[in-house]
Amino acid sequence: MAHLAPHLHQQTAAIFSPSVARAAASTAKDWSYVDEWLRRKYVGSSSSPPQFERNPETLKTLLALVAANEAADESRDQLARLEDAALDEVRAAQTRQHQQQQQATATEESGDDEHIDGEQIADSILAALEEGLSREGQTALDAMAQTALELGEARPTPEGLGATFVDLQGRAMGAEETARRAALLTKYLAEAGARTEALLARLRDDGDGEYAPDPDLARRNLELQRAVKAAAARLPEMRQQVDATERAAGGPPNVTVEDIQEDEQEYMELLAKKRDLDVRVKAFAGLPPDVQAARQELEALRTELRRLTELRDANFERLVERESPVKARRRP
Repeated sequence: MAHLAPHLHQQTAAIFSPSVARAAASTAKDWSYVDEWLRRKYVGSSSSPPQFERNPETLKTLLALVAANEAADESRDQLARLEDAALDEVRAAQTRQHQQQQQATATEESGDDEHIDGEQIADSILAALEEGLSREGQTALDAMAQTALELGEARPTPEGLGATFVDLQGRAMGAEETARRAALLTKYLAEAGARTEALLARLRDDGDGEYAPDPDLARRNLELQRAVKAAAARLPEMRQQVDATERAAGGPPNVTVEDIQEDEQEYMELLAKKRDLDVRVKAFAGLPPDVQAARQELEALRTELRRLTELRDANFERLVERESPVKARRRP
């Protein structure tokens, strides 16, 4: 029996292992749930699977089938409830319509002398219109009414609400731009304040906590005041000199815009003449300033030109004679 002890010990450990026990309990619970579902679906028959098919694969498949079947049942129940609710709404609408028709018939039969309440008729029409709207239409109507209430529109229209939205968008963008500029100005002021504080701290640190001006500042201020007084004393004399100069020149110049235009036109004419003369003088560039020497140089250039012309003609004649065919002379 000693050789059977290890085997028995392993079986005992496998049976009393907590993890194995939990897995076995979970599997048994799943099989119990599947068996119960099969008994509900197949009443009066042996719905339990055979023992040889009780394996993990079969259990997994049956659990998936149960989940899909329950989801389908739930969807079918929801659809049935929705159909019942829609049918109830249709019946209620038909009942209200029938009652309204009866009320209208009774009102017509009561005669023309009876007073008709306009507000009640308007409320009835509005109620009928609202009942005839779809869910999306009711949502859109509520949104439009809420928007008109927020914007303060007494008679809202899609065009008016759109224009109001555009106006609000423009105002919002303007406000954002103003806020951006204000933030930039605030940043600039903060930087300027920081620089001022730094300068103040530096000035305080230079003089043991107190600002000490330049010791030569008093002398320079005194010299500047003396220079200002001297210039002020010379100002009447300078004014007299200006007046004397104006009297000597016949008074202050009286120049008009027409005079300036005439002077400008004359200047432009003189400038055009200057350009013409420059072009004409440019042809005589390189000649000596003496007239006789210039004439002699001109005659020398003309002689050289004639010589070159004669040389050109002689060369041309020789070229023609050389290239022309020579005709044989006839014997007498």
